[in-house]
Amino acid sequence: MSAETASAPPPATMKTAAGGGLRERKKERTRRTIRTEAFRLFREQGYNETTVEQIAAAADISPSTFFRYFPSKEQVALADDLDPIVIAAIEAQPKDMTLLAAFKQATLDAFAALTPEEFAFEKERVELLHSVPELRGAVAQEIQRNVGMIAEIAARWTGRASDDFEVLAFAGALTGAMMAFIDRDPFSSEQIIRVIDFLETGMSSL
Repeated sequence: MSAETASAPPPATMKTAAGGGLRERKKERTRRTIRTEAFRLFREQGYNETTVEQIAAAADISPSTFFRYFPSKEQVALADDLDPIVIAAIEAQPKDMTLLAAFKQATLDAFAALTPEEFAFEKERVELLHSVPELRGAVAQEIQRNVGMIAEIAARWTGRASDDFEVLAFAGALTGAMMAFIDRDPFSSEQIIRVIDFLETGMSSL
């Protein structure tokens, strides 16, 4: 990893915190510091070898303060700060677009909003999740969470229930298609757009 990657901050929440009060900004800085130091330690000595106590010490906080921000070391890696950016980008799209078209444009907008350092952090985070065996069970839970999140977005977009058959099928198809390529390039907007384009054609090229 380059020095630039090593100092990369987590994305998204620092953008949402900018308009908050002093207390909120201080909390966001602490959260970012915890994640930045945690990933530095993961990189330097390995995920399994890194303890909560070490992360807390590196972030200059107590272990009890760590647990006010994250319930476990696992959640430091799992927390997806891009979700609010993507959700906001989708909801900002014109409602006369198809849902897949809205996802496509929102993906482009969300990636464009990331600085190179933020992109580097998210890429490293996703690579970590899919390279550490001990995190694979958590990743499976994340897949289910993503299906639920996309179903909620689709439900709001279409005015249907989140457990509607077609809404759930849409959420499962999109999530599954993304996950099928996770080992090739775990954080690529081009890959995501290609998947969406393929689904949008009804997979008719097969």
